Amino acid sequence: MMLRDGSLAGLVSRGVRGVTANPTIFAKAIESSDCYDPAFERLARAGSPVRDAYWSLVCQDLTEACHLLRPIFDSCDGCDGFASVEVAPELAHDTAATIDAARDLHTRIGEANLLVKIPATSEGVPAIRATIGEGYSINITLLFSLVRYQQVIDAYLSGLEDLAARG
Repeated sequence: MMLRDGSLAGLVSRGVRGVTANPTIFAKAIESSDCYDPAFERLARAGSPVRDAYWSLVCQDLTEACHLLRPIFDSCDGCDGFASVEVAPELAHDTAATIDAARDLHTRIGEANLLVKIPATSEGVPAIRATIGEGYSINITLLFSLVRYQQVIDAYLSGLEDLAARG
């Protein structure tokens, strides 16, 4: 909604340097506003399942947010100006599905200033290493202990080593 009504652009002009969202925030926005209705209806009429239509709308919004924030990203050499979105919460305990979802979001959105949030569950840690190792920009969510923090740091560093080894 904030993209459609210009309020996000206004916040960026007043100093906001990045945005984050998650599936719950998007679902609430889609359910509570009629601004998504035409696109959702068009996708449904084209035979898109509800879940696919939802993710299509999410990817469209994230692409627009990345475009809005791209001048910030470019002006600071990629230190800021990111838009971030979390993989589906039901994937938090499925390493392979989390990796696939992160790849899919990066492929569909295709913007350098996209961060995909991966939960720091025990199954998310190997997904963190794999996606970092493939060169994807990710953000860690649901990080609640020092032990898990160390595991995430190790996965991050190992992912960077994997990426460097791949050239």
